[in-house]
Amino acid sequence: MTFAKKGTSISNSANSVETEYEQRLSHLQAGVSSAKRRQSMALFGLITCLILTLVSVAWKEHTTYLTVSVLPLLGATIALREYLKWHARALEYARRSGFYERGLDRLRGAWQTTELTGEEFEREGHLYQFDLQILGKSSLFALLCTTRSQAGAARLASYLLDPADLAEATSRQEAVRELVGENWLREEIALLGEYQFQECDRDTLDEWIKIPALRVHPWVPGALLTCSATTLILCVMCVAGVLSWLQGLPVLVLLLAAQSTTSLFLFRGVQTRLKKLRLLTAEFSVLQRGLALLQTQNVTSHRLKTLVRTVQQNQASLHVRKLERLLWAIAQREKELLYVPSLLLSVGTQLVLAVESWRTQHQEQLKEWIDCWAEFEALNAIACYAHEHPADVFPDFIAGTAVLEAEGLGHPLLPAETCVRNDVSLHEPASPFYVVSGSNMAGKSTFLKAVGVNTVLALAGAPVRAARARLSSFTICASSSISDSLLNEKSKFLAEAERLREALRCTGSGKPVLFLIDEILSGTNSHDRRVACESIVRALIAGGAVGILSTHDLSLTEIAHAPGMRGLNYHMESPDPGDPLTFDYRVKSGIAQHSNALAILEMLGIH
Repeated sequence: MTFAKKGTSISNSANSVETEYEQRLSHLQAGVSSAKRRQSMALFGLITCLILTLVSVAWKEHTTYLTVSVLPLLGATIALREYLKWHARALEYARRSGFYERGLDRLRGAWQTTELTGEEFEREGHLYQFDLQILGKSSLFALLCTTRSQAGAARLASYLLDPADLAEATSRQEAVRELVGENWLREEIALLGEYQFQECDRDTLDEWIKIPALRVHPWVPGALLTCSATTLILCVMCVAGVLSWLQGLPVLVLLLAAQSTTSLFLFRGVQTRLKKLRLLTAEFSVLQRGLALLQTQNVTSHRLKTLVRTVQQNQASLHVRKLERLLWAIAQREKELLYVPSLLLSVGTQLVLAVESWRTQHQEQLKEWIDCWAEFEALNAIACYAHEHPADVFPDFIAGTAVLEAEGLGHPLLPAETCVRNDVSLHEPASPFYVVSGSNMAGKSTFLKAVGVNTVLALAGAPVRAARARLSSFTICASSSISDSLLNEKSKFLAEAERLREALRCTGSGKPVLFLIDEILSGTNSHDRRVACESIVRALIAGGAVGILSTHDLSLTEIAHAPGMRGLNYHMESPDPGDPLTFDYRVKSGIAQHSNALAILEMLGIH
């Protein structure tokens, strides 16, 4: 097994993307400064014109022509328009700048501080979500997630947690390849919604969609609208003196009583829905603008064309825009000056009924539209990762028996310039598994995780950190982060045994299994461990699985040469026996010959 040296080309590729981002960021920051200057000039002009208008009004007896008084007011109007325009432009440039600032953080290794962990998507009993650092702080999800919506983030998480079959992985890869160079599109997605922090909450949407429809007689919405309009007209007429309050009051009382009675009858259902709808205004702002952006895309890959065609044919953006306006009206109703009038006129009830009418017509389509947007965002997030890692390669997919081959494979969560790369070649039935022995801190766990994380990336449609790669579609089973659970009264050994049982069960599913087991069955004695490990590995490879075991226990290396096993022994240790704490992190053929446990204890002052 050799080590692939690609440092110079990798560094140059990464630098080119970083330079691209820096140049674009510099341009946008210059735009922010320019827009703020123009905004300040417009504000100065506005104040000046307002002062001139006040002076003109105060000295109107000295003004010869009416136009002289109007001119400052006209200037104030123009200045106000310019102020608002450049204020909006400055905010836009700042948000675009934010996209590149976060991109540079990812390129420079500062992305680990992000609050996006994906832990809300974790699944009980999942076979690798934490073992391979797919979810959690400084995880693969944290690196990849550039979505603006919770729906998109959820879809991205499912890509990483549910390995696709070959057809699905190939389809994703084709779409990602097309989106890699569309950085302008990712800028536009960063602008979705009114605010930088605004995101679409899929849980809130799901809860609202699942609420049963509020059913009323068809004449109720029209009757409420007629009553409200008549009440408003009568109030205006009374205020204007067209009618006296004495004349209008009896009718107003009847109208208000009718509206109040209807609203009270519907009170419980309306209030339940209003609580949900108050939270959805921002969410649908993101979704509506996202759908409008999606339906304008000119794409060629089958997967993307299907998404675009779905939202175009159903006029998704137009329909969601109608709903967004209703939700905006609900938000305005909550404001202090409008709350009492809206309460008297049953505006809340009318808006809820209008939303329910919309939902009755488009509920199933809405699910499809959200699904389209989530899919597009997940693919675009992976394309962003591919754009920022131009030295990584898209793997080839192999049908049939289990195969995993890679040249110069490195861990994608490590800095590219310092990441040590190794080759790996697993074939069923020729060489289905490795036993990797070696000393502490030599890099065995990182090697296993590099294999697993790159497989997850490949099946999600992303490029992998390698010079070349080809693989089958796998069910992935990893065991490296399992520990005792006092809450579940479960020891580490029992928890690991259950994980291995799941791996064995998966071998009967018809899909190849990739097993990555770090320090297999370390919680038992050497003799039992040796016997149990051989039995487990034999069952795994009999089911068509391939994988890697790591161990400190050299007795386990015998498993590779046991009759019918066809395994290979590799090791990781210091290249200098005289300095057992210096590592090159390279995988070498054969069994480990040295240990560094005593040297580590001595380093810690334990003799």
